[in-house]
Amino acid sequence: MPKVSSVIVPYATYLRVYEPLAAFPEPERGHWARYARRPDRPSYQDELRRALADLAPTPPVPVPVHESEDAFVLDVDGVVCVCPWRTRLRGWLALEDLSDELPPPVLDAVLPPVLRRQAAQDYERWLAINPDARPWIRTATWQVPISWFVLVADEEREYDKGDSEDSPPVLRYRTPMVQARRRVARGLRALREAMDEGPLIDGLLDVGRWLEEFHPRSLVELDYGGLVHAVPAGTLEDDHSAADVAEGIAALRRGDGAAAGVAYARLVERWRSVRDLRSAN
Repeated sequence: MPKVSSVIVPYATYLRVYEPLAAFPEPERGHWARYARRPDRPSYQDELRRALADLAPTPPVPVPVHESEDAFVLDVDGVVCVCPWRTRLRGWLALEDLSDELPPPVLDAVLPPVLRRQAAQDYERWLAINPDARPWIRTATWQVPISWFVLVADEEREYDKGDSEDSPPVLRYRTPMVQARRRVARGLRALREAMDEGPLIDGLLDVGRWLEEFHPRSLVELDYGGLVHAVPAGTLEDDHSAADVAEGIAALRRGDGAAAGVAYARLVERWRSVRDLRSAN
């Protein structure tokens, strides 16, 4: 499949779940089995470009008319695992969150109320037929949520500085589902012993519930995606944010609030340049 464009679309990071083919019912399982044999599967950049292209027309198309039949594919110890794009479902979910991110005048200018109402009605009808639907991919812009780092370990970090436009930098973590769930449980215990409530606890509860929806032999991937193009190469190479989060949680487990604060401060300082770049845009 030819790429939509050679332009790099930055800023978005991803949390993906790859499920084994056995987790899918027929005929979907057969579709993904055939799809996995294709040599021309699109990349995450192609996926994001298509979504942005839908916003270019007048009026824009906030949610695709048809669900995507594409997916990301991995071979995990000889087992084919797929992560369906489900761009239509994710579009509806993103629209629900958009009102919290944009001031009303800006939101109305980008997506007029009539389009948002129509999309909401379409989603309501679709959800009545598909009540158990959930996305395999979560997306964040200009950041990696701290709760995502709880799922992975520094030794699972994969970094490739890239050497050309066709081979851009890559920074990601991949971990078995059982490990991700175990880390969520341990992290929640440590946080609840140290504090009554907070955004990190809420975020970890939310991502933990999401992970429970998938096959236990799935693979979880945290991918910096296009954000690698917004971070200086040296900063990216030295980025060990998962290690900082793990160190902070371990310190809380020991009751060492001071050490946890140091680890958190290091994490905040590392991401300061990205936050400043976001504000400049």
